[in-house]
Amino acid sequence: MGIARNLTAVLLAGMLVAGCKPVAKEEKQNVAHPVFYFEIPVTDMDRAVDFYQKLLGVKLERESVDGYEMARFPFAEGAAGATGALAKGDVYKPSKDGAIIYFHVDDIKGTVAKAEAMGRPVLYPVKDIGDAGFVAEIEDSEGNRLALSQLPEETK
Repeated sequence: MGIARNLTAVLLAGMLVAGCKPVAKEEKQNVAHPVFYFEIPVTDMDRAVDFYQKLLGVKLERESVDGYEMARFPFAEGAAGATGALAKGDVYKPSKDGAIIYFHVDDIKGTVAKAEAMGRPVLYPVKDIGDAGFVAEIEDSEGNRLALSQLPEETK
């Protein structure tokens, strides 16, 4: 499993740095990236909002959608990347076993240190993956696996 995880991290980071193969004009879809939105399950919305705001230095906007508590990550029209929300409700169950979401950070070592200062365990320590930069994984305040990625030119 460790080798597979390392290979996955290297491939993902390489795709981020190198970019995916351009799509021919006739094959283009409406969005540049297939993932545009995600939801991270939480059990305690106040705790989760506090954790993510402190860890990532962003402001989350709280709302109710279809009876579920949500806290949306920032969204900038036309900007690269995806956005999403923290989500609380009966269908949202935090886990380390599902999909892994990578958050871009400018200072991966500093971000991991912040998580540790908040009492969160490091699941995969900062790893230099060469030309693709650095990756690490931590456990968020709700028990989810959260991945971090820093591009090599951003090394501090």
